Amino acid sequence: MTPEPAEGMLVNLYERSLRLTPEQIGDALRAGRAPGDRGFDRFLPEDLQRLSSSYWTPLSVAVRAARWFADLDVGTVLDVGSGAGKFCVATALAGGCRVIGIEQRPRLVEAARALAELFGVEDRVSFIEGSLGEAPLPEADAYYLFNPFGENLYEADGWIAPDVELSDARYERDVSAAEAVLRDAPVGSFVVTYNGFGGRVPWYYREVRVDRELPSVLRMWQKTVGLSAR
Repeated sequence: MTPEPAEGMLVNLYERSLRLTPEQIGDALRAGRAPGDRGFDRFLPEDLQRLSSSYWTPLSVAVRAARWFADLDVGTVLDVGSGAGKFCVATALAGGCRVIGIEQRPRLVEAARALAELFGVEDRVSFIEGSLGEAPLPEADAYYLFNPFGENLYEADGWIAPDVELSDARYERDVSAAEAVLRDAPVGSFVVTYNGFGGRVPWYYREVRVDRELPSVLRMWQKTVGLSAR
C-alpha cells in the first residue's frame, strides 16, 4: 500500500507548482502529467483565477480526455461554453487534436485567446464568440460539455458576471440546443461530458469510456446510428 504523502511534502509540491513556467507546464501536460491547477490558473486574469474551481476544467480531466481523443483518433474537439479557455489549451498541450471553443462572453474569449498564445498552441486552438443555437458551429469529431449551462441555475452571487441573460428559461433553451447538436451530429461523432450538461445523451450514443476517479464523473459516448434508424 502506497503511503499518503506527508503534509509538508504536499505544501512543497503546491509551492513548486506556483513557480512553473508555461513551458514547464506544457512539458508536463505533453508527458501526460497534470501539474497543479493553481500553477496553471495564475496565467489567467486574477478575477478569472478565482472562478477556476467552479467553472474551469481541472487539468487532470483535460489530460484524461486528451488521452481518450488520441486513442480514438479524434481530430477536432468543440468545447461548448469554453470560458477562459483552460480545457481547450490544456487538451491541445496534452494531445494532438485541434480544439475549438464557443463562448458567449467577449472578455472570456479575449482571455482564452491570450492563454492559447501564451502556451504556444494558437495554431491548434481557436475560439468562437457566440451562444449555442445562435452562432454557426464548425464541424467537429467530438463535443465537450462541462455542465456549461449550470450558471443559469445559480443565485446571482455565483454568476461569472451579470452581463448575459441568465434564467431558468435560458437554461432550458441551452439544454435543448445541446441535445439538438447531438441529435444532428454525424454517425461516429463523440460527446464527452464532465459533471453532465443538464440534458440526456440520446439512446443512439454508446458509452465507450468512463472515469469515476476524477473529482466528477467523466464520460464519453459515440453516436452509432442516425436518428432515422429508430
